[in-house]
Amino acid sequence: MPDGRKQYRVAIVGTGAIAGGRHIPAIQAQGGRAKVVAVVDVDGDRAAAFAAEWGVEHSYTDLDTMLAADRPDLAIICTPPSVHHDGVQACLRAGAWVWCEKPPVLSLAEYDDLMTDERDGGPYVGYVFQHRFGSAARTLREHIAAGALGRPLVGICHTLWYRDDAYYEVPWRGKWETEGGGPTMGHGIHQMDLMLSLLGDWREIRAMMGTLDRRIATEDVSLAAVSFESGALVSVVNSVLSPREVSYLRFDFSEATVEVSHLYGYDNSHWTWTPLRGVAEERAAGWLPTTDVRSSHNVQLAEFLDSMDRAERPAVSGADGRRSLELITGLYQSAITGSPVNRAELEPGNPFYTQLDGGGRYSAGVTAGVTR
Repeated sequence: MPDGRKQYRVAIVGTGAIAGGRHIPAIQAQGGRAKVVAVVDVDGDRAAAFAAEWGVEHSYTDLDTMLAADRPDLAIICTPPSVHHDGVQACLRAGAWVWCEKPPVLSLAEYDDLMTDERDGGPYVGYVFQHRFGSAARTLREHIAAGALGRPLVGICHTLWYRDDAYYEVPWRGKWETEGGGPTMGHGIHQMDLMLSLLGDWREIRAMMGTLDRRIATEDVSLAAVSFESGALVSVVNSVLSPREVSYLRFDFSEATVEVSHLYGYDNSHWTWTPLRGVAEERAAGWLPTTDVRSSHNVQLAEFLDSMDRAERPAVSGADGRRSLELITGLYQSAITGSPVNRAELEPGNPFYTQLDGGGRYSAGVTAGVTR
């Protein structure tokens, strides 16, 4: 590399739509810092076609064979959720850093197990939560840390999307054992991760969910009230039943309201900053981002490669990457048991620590008073 930075050899594991639609463009945007040298897919024809389309030299149907032959610096995991754990583990043990698509894994137990395969200085595993990395979210995060907007008080975190029955004809979708959950796990996780990256640790969650209109084993809608260590209270809704789709977050501070309304990604134009009446115009103007960087895989990957350069744990990894899965686990436990859940309860010995449905305790259509 002309600037002295290392060029990383990358393998893509899983060659579905997200690999070609998001990860290849993200790699191409890195200015030569990353090069795809191998792809893996259980469907050999699909792997070969993907490699031919994108000019990748090697394609494989077996992950271990690829790791031994090509020894990539970075593996990007784009497989269905049920095989994330084993794929990430194999890559870490082979010495490759890993960037894994959401949801990270199927349980906190699996997440914690993978952390034992990391080593100081790398390799580490990080997870794809690109909405943290747009300029507006970065700016808001800095203001919250500095107390510039006052105390966080009230929040809304809604992922209201629509997925029809045909969407769930893909065999692994809509099942606890292969997807890990419904829209709470597979869709709303992005906005919940963004919320947690801004507001910090939560303390207690009270939730409901139901399977109201889709022929699936998991929920198709969930609702929760969450209290944070800061004292803030937040409403969380995740749905695949909403014809007018929106991803909407709102944060009410003691001196301002900040909102973002988008669908699958945002730039500064999707954000609204409303000062409390009486706040000086010059002060409110100083809250706005000074650059306009869209949330994207491109931006998060650039930061991930920077972490590799420094041999440091990347963002959305370790305890930081665990936050969204903790909240989802607490939501499912509360909805299924009908009781509030404290974050401190999510530890070994709790049945929801190892299985998000509590070991088969969820009956589709009926939970915590919600009936199909």
